[in-house]
Amino acid sequence: QVQLVESGGGLVQAGGSLRLSCAVTGITLRFSAMGWYRQAPGKQRELVASILSGGLTNYTDSVKGRFTIFRDNAKNTMYLRMNSLKPEDTADYYCNTLALGTSTYWGQGTQVTVSS
Repeated sequence: QVQLVESGGGLVQAGGSLRLSCAVTGITLRFSAMGWYRQAPGKQRELVASILSGGLTNYTDSVKGRFTIFRDNAKNTMYLRMNSLKPEDTADYYCNTLALGTSTYWGQGTQVTVSS
């Protein structure tokens, strides 16, 4: 069974930084294409960062240069380092695979709130 436990969110001022963590069970990160998603109030969930099994990363334009996705294969934990945070980054953040479907399991997420 898949377990995804996100942590590290909080309330920060604009320009601040956070590191989000995703502890994973049931998925081997070393062999999986993974991503961080976020959902702001009233908006659709969007993929903001991804990492492939070979280590290739990609980012949506709005976070490029500010966010970094990485993983610790030994701990089977994935991270998102967020720098220079903006109020528009405010959202609930989730980790998951890139292959999503109607039966995809989602964790509880972690809330990030950036004040102006």
